[in-house]
Amino acid sequence: MTTLIDLFKRLSRALGLDTADSFPPGHVHARTRWNAAYFDIASDVKPDDIERRICEAIANTPLVFAHITNPTPRMQRALFGVLEQRLRLRHEREAAQLAALLIQAYRSPHIVEAMPGLKAAIAATVHDEAPARIRAVLEFMAQRDAPFDVIDMH
Repeated sequence: MTTLIDLFKRLSRALGLDTADSFPPGHVHARTRWNAAYFDIASDVKPDDIERRICEAIANTPLVFAHITNPTPRMQRALFGVLEQRLRLRHEREAAQLAALLIQAYRSPHIVEAMPGLKAAIAATVHDEAPARIRAVLEFMAQRDAPFDVIDMH
């Protein structure tokens, strides 16, 4: 019976009848997961298109980043872009919310760092209170030569 159920699941995924909540097995970012309720992506969508769609969702509604586990570097860069915009417009409270999402994402030991040094900057504040951690992340990003201008190779 289990074999029949597994076969049905694979067939359903291949036909795009399921909503994807991760990249296909064996994908370079196979540990990346998202809550399918926030990202309506059919299971037959190609991985590059999945990532593009999620990045667009982050750019349009950045708080959906909270519903992603082990976000890819490209997804993180999408959040960096929104964060930069919020800082430029002097929306510090919104920028702080986004920095808090980054801190939460970096709790995972499996996350792939999108900005060199960010993981270490977040780890250095692990024993600090949330506001201090957020300030440290924002300061780290502000000190970068080109803090958010990371070339997207995808």
